[in-house]
Amino acid sequence: MSDFIYLASQSPRRKQLLEQWGVRCELLLPDADEDVEALELVKPGESPAAYVQRVTALKLQASEERLRRRGWPLAPVLCADTTVALGRRILGKPVDAADARRMLSDLAGRRHRVLTAVAVARPAARGAWRRWAALSISQVEFDPWSGADIRRYVDSGEPMGKAGAYAIQGAAALRIRHISGSYSGIMGLPAHETAQLLRSAGVRLAC
Repeated sequence: MSDFIYLASQSPRRKQLLEQWGVRCELLLPDADEDVEALELVKPGESPAAYVQRVTALKLQASEERLRRRGWPLAPVLCADTTVALGRRILGKPVDAADARRMLSDLAGRRHRVLTAVAVARPAARGAWRRWAALSISQVEFDPWSGADIRRYVDSGEPMGKAGAYAIQGAAALRIRHISGSYSGIMGLPAHETAQLLRSAGVRLAC
């Protein structure tokens, strides 16, 4: 059994969730010369599910190489990626305030999907790794938003750095009329799927 894992994610929400679940984690963040954004480019015609799982697998591979390069003690590594999908359209992190306003205008009064892929790798014999992966798909429906309300929310700064330009654990929750699926998955790390992967990788959990 492992007493800790490496979390290869800059999301403070994922770290917070893992700690709530009794998982001790050390951050395994990219080096300054790593082009992480290049891993998140969408391929032409790629479906949201294929996209988020592919990106997560690439991030996991990069994390394994990073751990080997740094020579840190070996332990399981967890990666995750979240995307918002309106039909087959993928809504990533907004590039600026105008982009955030456009995304939220498109989501207002409509139902969309939030897809979070999780992957865990555990060191095995002779430098190899064993890997496990899962996909969580939830649905979220917003109330209609006025342009003024959207501008006020965007001006708060909360949408920046968030897939789909909102955070369900923040002020946007006041506009959500219905969710179906995993609340923690919408935050960025689905509890049930993550627990299953960590148990498979031999990580000790709180329960």
